[in-house]
Amino acid sequence: MMISTRGRYALRVLIDLAEHQNGEYIPMKEVAARQDISLKYIERILPSLKNAGLVEGLHGKGGGYRLTRPPEEYTVGDILRLTEGDLAPVACLGCNAKECNRRGECRTFSMWDKFYAITNEYFDGITLVDLMKPMA
Repeated sequence: MMISTRGRYALRVLIDLAEHQNGEYIPMKEVAARQDISLKYIERILPSLKNAGLVEGLHGKGGGYRLTRPPEEYTVGDILRLTEGDLAPVACLGCNAKECNRRGECRTFSMWDKFYAITNEYFDGITLVDLMKPMA
């Protein structure tokens, strides 16, 4: 499993919004400048974040985006599943995967299943607040 640029940038945008929140809408050009991400790329990520209710936006003067909930209510797992579609390491564990006809005799299924569970548990245990803290 490799996390795409989309997933990594979504995390950076949401962390930035969390760090700079003051109740006002934050212009994306400011986030783009601070994060060194092109505004065009951020604008491609925002619709999915908005549709999922993670951010709300306002157009026009004083417009921008802001978080809809406190940063401690955003888990990395939720954000990555939204942007990546799934965190499954193999196709047979993915969302909407049809059951493999070899599952009964598959020697590796339980390994992948446990890895998948560990991955989800790990990312679900990290919030935006955790990522806002200075790195050790």
